[in-house]
Amino acid sequence: MPASASQNPRVHALASVRRWFDAGATDTPDAIDEGDRLDLVRVVPFVAMHLACLGVFWVGISATAVAVAAVLYAVRMFAITAFYHRYFSHRTFRASRPVQFAFALIGASCVQRGPLWWAAQHRHHHANADSPEDLHSPGVHGFWRSHVGWFLTRRAFATDLSRVPDLARYPELRWLDRYDIAVPVALAVALYGLGALLQHVAPALGTSGMQLVVWGFFVSTIVLFHVTVTINSLAHRFGSRRFDTRDDSRNNALLALLTFGEGWHNNHHFFPGTARQGFRWWEIDLTWYGLKLLSSVGLVRDLKPVPAWVWARARH
Repeated sequence: MPASASQNPRVHALASVRRWFDAGATDTPDAIDEGDRLDLVRVVPFVAMHLACLGVFWVGISATAVAVAAVLYAVRMFAITAFYHRYFSHRTFRASRPVQFAFALIGASCVQRGPLWWAAQHRHHHANADSPEDLHSPGVHGFWRSHVGWFLTRRAFATDLSRVPDLARYPELRWLDRYDIAVPVALAVALYGLGALLQHVAPALGTSGMQLVVWGFFVSTIVLFHVTVTINSLAHRFGSRRFDTRDDSRNNALLALLTFGEGWHNNHHFFPGTARQGFRWWEIDLTWYGLKLLSSVGLVRDLKPVPAWVWARARH
């Protein structure tokens, strides 16, 4: 018997290539029974981005390039932690539609898919944390799968709109989610243009278009990605547990520093309904400080606090 379309490797490959450019392309169904296998065609651009980081040996290094990479890491990490996570996934504060879109745009430049996909996956994680249904539980699936493998499977690709009906009503967010490659490409082009301009008007800076692309886009983005997903792979294995939860979440101070506060993960899993994840004064939470700053100038509002009953349940 001839293979069905969903079992045809060539059809799968063509569909995967099309989804590089249009994440909403669903005209060819995936094989459900192969949903946990890596989609090898989608692995290609992921691996290519890592290899592109080796371009540092070709373009060299400058203080300008490193500074641009660091700034883009910080700004985009805040967009992920404050908005993709605490706002879109958990609705722990309020923002106007323009502010919502602005930070969704910055978040989309991180190459971590669109805001609806990110929030839907994270809500699924909280509903099934460290169970077999949790796609990135290190206790169930191991380090490699929880760190990056789940991200590249067929099952993890689609956006489950049933988990994000509150976000799906915004057409601009749905556009970012469907064409999730558009903003990263625009960022890379902008960095090339900035580098070429600086090379012309300020040659003493020692930078160039390709240097800013390699450092500001590829290196910064890959470091940002791997630091972000340590919360999946490491913050459920290493650290302390202040609260009794049904999952294996841990508080990890080092990860909290790298991820602007996300490493206070046991706090978060016990009560995800607050905009603050470093519950104690000494638990550094850069995202919380940034949100307080945005609140002070009126860009966000109604930051949800840690309730008194949560403090009462803490072990220490």
